[in-house]
Amino acid sequence: MEQKLTRRRVLQLGGATAAALVGTAATGGIAWASPTPAPAKLTDGVFTLGVASGDPLHDRVVIWTRLAADPVALDGAGGMPSRPVAVSWEVAHDELFTRLVRRGMTMARREDAHTVHVDVAGLEPDRWYFYRFRAEGQLSPVGRTRTAPAPDALPSSWRFAIASCQNYTAGYYTAYQDMLAGNPDIVFHLGDYIYEGGGQGNLGRGHLPDAKLATLADYRVRLGQYHSDPDLQAVHAAVPFGITWDDHELENNWAGDDADPDRPADEFAALKVASFQAYWEHMPFRAAQRPDGPSIQLYRRLQWGRLATINILDTRQYRTDHVADIEADGPEAWEPGRTILGAEQTRWLLDGLNGSTSTWNVLAQQVPFFEDPDVGAENDKWDGYRVSRQQVLEAMASGRPRNPIVLSGDIHANRAADLKLDFDDPSSPTVGVEFTGTSITSGGQVAGSVQHDPDPENPHFRMAGAGRGHVLITVTPELARADYRVVDTVRQRTSPARTVTSYVVEEGVPGLSRA
Repeated sequence: MEQKLTRRRVLQLGGATAAALVGTAATGGIAWASPTPAPAKLTDGVFTLGVASGDPLHDRVVIWTRLAADPVALDGAGGMPSRPVAVSWEVAHDELFTRLVRRGMTMARREDAHTVHVDVAGLEPDRWYFYRFRAEGQLSPVGRTRTAPAPDALPSSWRFAIASCQNYTAGYYTAYQDMLAGNPDIVFHLGDYIYEGGGQGNLGRGHLPDAKLATLADYRVRLGQYHSDPDLQAVHAAVPFGITWDDHELENNWAGDDADPDRPADEFAALKVASFQAYWEHMPFRAAQRPDGPSIQLYRRLQWGRLATINILDTRQYRTDHVADIEADGPEAWEPGRTILGAEQTRWLLDGLNGSTSTWNVLAQQVPFFEDPDVGAENDKWDGYRVSRQQVLEAMASGRPRNPIVLSGDIHANRAADLKLDFDDPSSPTVGVEFTGTSITSGGQVAGSVQHDPDPENPHFRMAGAGRGHVLITVTPELARADYRVVDTVRQRTSPARTVTSYVVEEGVPGLSRA
């Protein structure tokens, strides 16, 4: 049975935090040595950052929280004592926790910013669950999450949303209120979860710390500030996420081991260590995603029964550095050594596509994949990495991965495109489709608008739209439909929202049609 959870209900469930339990002990006799001091009592209200879940499989899902009495304390410690804190967790069929299915205990430690990642196993496929945490008598908000369908199941419907680019200073997260109302099964966040600059904006949502991020404490404070937003907390508490990054989680336009602008290699490596650690701490990731110094394993694969395979990509960590002022379709873009995925991730992706038996094959990734006539070969998009893109297009053209769908963000605008084997030849076969979603807030408020088939010379470019919002995509065995949702404003705490356009792709029929 489908279970709907409104933002109001999420906040109601999370509003009651139990008082800390305080015990006293009588002493008697003569104290021949000083007793061991009792551990410092936790400050009331350590679940300020709410709860989250992610990366659902058919029998397990990750649940997350961070203990932080003061998440924006500038030392990055979250107002927590240095000692470990025991945290119990429960997963139940009902929101009152009368039908428990799993429970356990873990430790929240200072070296991980008192974050908790529990990979809850032994769950039933294709069903919703409720979960919560407890730390020394304090109860967390209640979260709702779900598992994926069984590997051999063919679901009749699957609904997911894509989000990206949520600059805290640029606006309120009204798009998440609308997303929550759409009741998706999972949200794919495609990057720029935080922004690393010190901008203050003009809405009273200035960045903390008020400078460019440079240390582990800085990144922890910034991630704590973003997680403090009530709308972001509400959607995290209601639905699991599948998350990948783009550039601003570390530094604008970074590529592999190269900073932008250039800085000493050892300095950039140290920044990566700090950023990657804080990023892992604050996301509902498995232990497999825990960073190893300046390296983190982010590309991974999820399965939605036989209906869909989802390849979550990392187009930042292994890419060749950008080429300045690259010419559209010029020789630099076609250099064989230029890669956006790296050799290992490319093999992993192509092997997965070629071996897939799913009805739909989704690539959840960061930057526009299609050739964009608006901006030409921007050096940090797939347009600047033509050989890498052609390898993927040829795998799609082989017909082995059925019905490819690429998801992207980054450009703060809505786009829809047919994917051509050769973008310079309109008669070339269409091998897949792409849905690019606009930002949650980045770029500030702009009016919602849409143009269909805006460039006759590039007929693969089907739609260009403006606004702030998200894309809600519904998939069945017969078709996939993308509804482009925009809000009226991000300059107020609430906003009406609307669908500005919708596109569909039918199973076995490459290319987009207007709904």
